Amino acid sequence: MKRGGPLMVAFNYLLMCAIFGTTFLVIKVGVAAGLPPFLSAGIRFTAAGLLLFGWMLARRKVRFSMLFRKEFAFIGAGSTFATFAVLYWAEQHIDSGMAAILSATGPMAILLMQSVALRQRSSILERAGCIIGLLGVITLMLPELHAQANVIWLVSCLLVLLGEFGYAAGSLLTRRTLLRNPELPPVALNAAQMIYGGIGLLILSAFAERSWSQPIDFLPAAGSLIYLTVAGSMLGHSLYAWLIKATNAFFPSTWLYISPVIALGLGALLQGERLSLLTLAGSLLVLAGIVIPRWPDLKEYAASRSRRRAVAPADRNIRESESV
Repeated sequence: MKRGGPLMVAFNYLLMCAIFGTTFLVIKVGVAAGLPPFLSAGIRFTAAGLLLFGWMLARRKVRFSMLFRKEFAFIGAGSTFATFAVLYWAEQHIDSGMAAILSATGPMAILLMQSVALRQRSSILERAGCIIGLLGVITLMLPELHAQANVIWLVSCLLVLLGEFGYAAGSLLTRRTLLRNPELPPVALNAAQMIYGGIGLLILSAFAERSWSQPIDFLPAAGSLIYLTVAGSMLGHSLYAWLIKATNAFFPSTWLYISPVIALGLGALLQGERLSLLTLAGSLLVLAGIVIPRWPDLKEYAASRSRRRAVAPADRNIRESESV
């Protein structure tokens, strides 16, 4: 199979979507097995970051001194620490499918941050996407809140949504850092920010979880931690970086349209999480809120694929005629 060929791209894309779609359920398995949420998140990201950065060092792709750039610490504070501290804590109280759909609002948080904090003008489609996505979140949360009448459940959902603004800040800073430093390998940047974010989570655990007394079910806890470290953090993000290089910046980001659906289905199938019509309707609205702002990009991507398919036979005919 040719490296970077269509089959390899399709395989890696589907594998990435599957990995990102399963991580929410596996986080739930870990915290349900008694793992302290901040500690398990800290171990996951610190270990994954150190292993990835060590691999880049061994291949002479980076220098050790690169690890001490201050922007990596800021990216880690947003992309890893803020986002996953609240996600891990919240999954003690909400379903993994709900956590996945709420986490899918990250692109909307980016649009809001660009508009409000950076004073960038947003398009009609971007504003429409944010409004529809917000309606989706409300549709998801109101029936569950009425059924459970649980303040902790509501706080957990709101914290996941707030955590996506950490993701947004980290994403915007990542983009600015890569534009200013085109020679910087994205995998190395991701590894460094995971180290900083993971260390922050370990420090938080040392203060917040020092009196943790819940018994730990070893096998599911260890399995969850290993899977999230190796597959979720190392393999998933490496596949994302590979797909950006093999295709473009837009195509890999479409995992956001697929992985939450996988997470919803797995939560219902394996954990018995409830799937009502309103849950499905709210999920579709959230996904629509993600897709609508990217609609021009989707059309352009589809058009460019069509142009390449049309050009390929013509090029082949020219080569065949020249060889005769």
